[in-house]
Amino acid sequence: MGFFSNLFGTAPKVDFKELVARGAIIIDVRTPQEFSTGNIKGSVNIPVSALPHRVGSLSKQKPIIVYCASGSRSASAKGFLDQQGFAEVYNGGSYRALYRHLNE
Repeated sequence: MGFFSNLFGTAPKVDFKELVARGAIIIDVRTPQEFSTGNIKGSVNIPVSALPHRVGSLSKQKPIIVYCASGSRSASAKGFLDQQGFAEVYNGGSYRALYRHLNE
């Protein structure tokens, strides 16, 4: 149900600016090559394939926003982090969409 809510836009709206103001960690799960072509200021590049190896370096005390090129890899990353016990993980969707939300 949550996947389809996010996919079709029926999920509750997330205030990404407020999350950033609260100290959210922003993770770009694209490849380093994609990250180098443009990224959200202050984001950390952890490709989705490397996330299992780097999960121990992330704080479970802060909100986490994940994004990618289309929202697909970030959905996978969110699911993984949820399974690892992170309580506050948000799928920011695509780089362009999250950039727009943060700069409106």
